[in-house]
Amino acid sequence: MSRRHHLWGYLLSRLALVPVMLWLIASLVFLLLRVAPGDPIDALLGPRAPQAAREALRQQLGLDQSLPVQYGQYLNDLLHGQLGTSLTNQEPVTAVIARSLPASLELGLTALLIAAVVGLAVGFSGIARPEGKLDLSARLYGIGTYAMPPFWAAMMVQLVFAVWLGWLPVGGRFPATLIPPEGSGFYLLDSLLRGNGQQFWGAIRHLVLPASTLGILLSGIFANALRLNLRRALDSDYVEAARSRGLSETRVVLRHALPNALLPVLTIAGITVASLIGGALLIEVTYSWPGVAYRLQEAISQRNYPVVQGIVVVVASLVVAVSVLVDLLVALLDPRVKF
Repeated sequence: MSRRHHLWGYLLSRLALVPVMLWLIASLVFLLLRVAPGDPIDALLGPRAPQAAREALRQQLGLDQSLPVQYGQYLNDLLHGQLGTSLTNQEPVTAVIARSLPASLELGLTALLIAAVVGLAVGFSGIARPEGKLDLSARLYGIGTYAMPPFWAAMMVQLVFAVWLGWLPVGGRFPATLIPPEGSGFYLLDSLLRGNGQQFWGAIRHLVLPASTLGILLSGIFANALRLNLRRALDSDYVEAARSRGLSETRVVLRHALPNALLPVLTIAGITVASLIGGALLIEVTYSWPGVAYRLQEAISQRNYPVVQGIVVVVASLVVAVSVLVDLLVALLDPRVKF
């Protein structure tokens, strides 16, 4: 069979695993929320509410039914694309996610771009002199940024650039004195399409600190990955063959070693999406960024089952989709991949 047929079979096998993974994740979240200590009725009415009111609300929300019945209803709603309603304000969970997801995507994509540019630049900087000062600095940078706690880094950045210097806002997503642009929910894109420079500048100023903090923390992953894979590629036989043909060192690095070293970095970029979501929780909370991670933290503290379950399912779907896409791209670009 041709490579194209093998590739289609590989893609179909990956897609067949998607429903299984999503079912496992959704089921795990459902069970963990039910066995965790605390009662959502206490979060809604308080522990001193009358027992009659508590029982009435429990029956209204369907929490008086057995776990198998709740689980069956939960899976049935998921299959029909219904994520339920919030326990606190009866707002549809899809509306909560639709309002918060663009903020998280805007932050995440900007941070991922910063991480890729800074990380690849740092990883490439010390290649001329392995084990030299630049190479050692790149190694220390990668280890330091990867090991730094996100909440501590975010507070230090806020303290320096927002409190001491006063260059940028401490938190939030948009200036309180301006009306946010309407449209897709991506403030940068919406303000550009409307041609409103004041809105665009306000959105940029609020985005710089959280995106830079998250991007710099993740850039160490790219720096270490490129540094190690590029050094391994430069020691390979095909690079020595290119040098023996009289090619310049610059052309050897850029045309032969670098493309092969970037393939593992592409895989790491897909894995970083999951880390991006985990790290964004602390960043969004610290900067009061109204994304899905911030809403997830609120829902967990309020024992808001439907919102927690809905956000986790949507985020898991995005992570799985990105993983499948990255696997397909690597299979297309790297002929060494076996299906």
